Order: sequence, then structure tokens, then C-alpha cells
Amino acid sequence: MKFKSINLKAFLIATLVSVLCIVMVFFGSRKLQNFDAALITYLFGTVFAFFGIVYRYSVWLQRPPTWMYFKRGWQFIFNGSIFKHLWFVSKETVGNIAFQKFIYPRGKYRWVAHFMIAVGCTSAFAITIPLTFGWIHFTLAPNTIDIYEAHFFGFKMMEFPLGSFMAFMTFHALNWSSYLVILGSLYYLRRRLTNPGLIATQTFEGDLLPLILLILISVTGLGLTYSYQFMKGFAFDFLAVLHAVTVILFLIWIPFGKFFHIIQRPAQIGAHIYKKEGMKKGMAICPHTNKEFTTQLHVNDLKIVTKELGFDFDKKDGSSHLDLSPEGKRSRLAQAHLKARQETGKYFG
Repeated sequence: MKFKSINLKAFLIATLVSVLCIVMVFFGSRKLQNFDAALITYLFGTVFAFFGIVYRYSVWLQRPPTWMYFKRGWQFIFNGSIFKHLWFVSKETVGNIAFQKFIYPRGKYRWVAHFMIAVGCTSAFAITIPLTFGWIHFTLAPNTIDIYEAHFFGFKMMEFPLGSFMAFMTFHALNWSSYLVILGSLYYLRRRLTNPGLIATQTFEGDLLPLILLILISVTGLGLTYSYQFMKGFAFDFLAVLHAVTVILFLIWIPFGKFFHIIQRPAQIGAHIYKKEGMKKGMAICPHTNKEFTTQLHVNDLKIVTKELGFDFDKKDGSSHLDLSPEGKRSRLAQAHLKARQETGKYFG
């Protein structure tokens, strides 16, 4: 990438966020007192992923159409209707973000598989990022050999005896995440290897590599557990290195590959608010078909965005070609073609 092609504003924002992340690691781990040096490679990978995610998101927001949606969404939320939209945002977050409801119309089994991947990845991130940053750590309770204490930002949160159900669930939490990710990813991998339509259009780096990375991360992670628990540490070092490589590749791939849609998905809630508010303000009527086709707010904002992009669709009479619906545009284009052919006298060829 040439230096001149770097978006300076996005680069500065991403750099600032990365520095803040490192500062939070330093102080959140009590000045590295609770930081595990064995996780340093994961820390570098995570900070790089944060930098890439913030950089790409900042570039994405600077696009005129995206910025218009983003700006209008926050305007609608904070224009005095924040409590009215709070319920809608909460409902959308639970339905479409937590339970992945938007996938269900595509098929029940696809929804189950996607839900398992989402839950597995979300829970894995919720566990590994605080552990990597040193925000969470476990210690033996003073004067005991069988009581563990869980600390968050250096503060004791709870304690539990070794061998208890709580200890079993806590220390194997990442295993449960891995099983979910493996099952969900295998379903989609089988679908992509057997569905003729998908085979014809998919790419390795865009569709197969994300699934392969998820499976490799989960399998190697489980391998670490089985190695020290059932095989007396056999091949543990090799599995640890392999697991670290797959995780770091995954972290690096997040900002640049298909995984970035995870970061973009919450913005869909803002688009829904934009549509709801637009409908309240009134619908646009196509002057050609005399039918409603979208919100007037959307048409007005589209006129602003197209001019920012260097396109002017205004007509001499003060109206705009953007006032037409898709059907109206097609009809007017056909009429213009007919008129041109009538003027030349050539209807064919």
C-alpha cells in the first residue's frame, strides 16, 4: 500500500484507539502485574485487529452514503425521541444481533448453524480478550490449596472450589465455544462444498478460508485441552504454536475479509430507524407512475449524496430525475430512446 493511498483521518483515529487499548491493558492489568507474558503474541494480534477494524470502519463511515445514514441515525436517536427508539434498538439488538433472526427466513438449519457460530465466537471473544489483556486472572485464595479466586481489573469478583461444577464450567468455557463453532462451521462448509450454485460463485479467500480458520482455531484449542488432560502433555507445545498461528491469522483477517460484516451488522439497526422515521415524515410519489415508492427523506438525502459524489440529476424545471421511481426511470429512458430514434428515422440497427 502506497503512503499516499492511506486515509490519514482513519489512520489517526485507528492509531489513537490502539494506543488507548494498550493504555487500558497496562492499567487494567495493574501495570502488567496480572498480565501473562505467554499471551504477548495474542496481544499483538488483537491490537493489530483493533487498528485494522477501526481504520476500515472509519474509511467506511467517510463514504457519503454511509455517513448520511450514520449521521441521520444519531440525529433521530437524540432529537428528543431517544426513549422511543431505545425500545426498538433493544428489540433489534436481541432479535437480530443476539438471536440472528435475520438468518431464519433463509432456512431453519442455516439459522441454527449461524447461531452456533455467533454464540461460539462471541463467548470466545468475551473470554479471551479480557484474559489476554490481563483484565481477568485467577489465583489461589490465601492459605488454601483448593479455592480459586476470580479477579476482574484486580478486584476479587468470586471464588469457587477446585473440582466443583463452577470450576468445571469456568475452566472449560472455551471448549463449549469451540464445539459450537465447529458444528456450525462444518454445516456451512459442507453446504459450500456440495451446493452447485455456491460452488459456481464462491471464492476461497472470501467464503472457504473464514470457515477453515474457525474450524482450525477451535480444533487446535480443543487439542490443547485433550493434550494436558488426557495425553500427559503430548504434543502440547506443537499444538500451542499451531493454535497461536491460526488465532493470529484470524485476528489479522477480521478487518480485511468476510469477518468484517460482524462489525458492520449493528449499523443495520440505524438503517431501520432511518426508514421508520422517513415513513413518518411522508412518502415520495413518483411523478410518472403516481405511486409511492420510498420515503421523501430518502429521496432528499439521495440528492445531497449524489451531488457530493459529483453527479447532478437536476432538471431545468427545478425537479430531479431522482424524483422518479425505478419503474418511472425505466419508462422515461425507454421514451427517450424512442424519441431519439424517431428524430433520426432509424428504429432498428
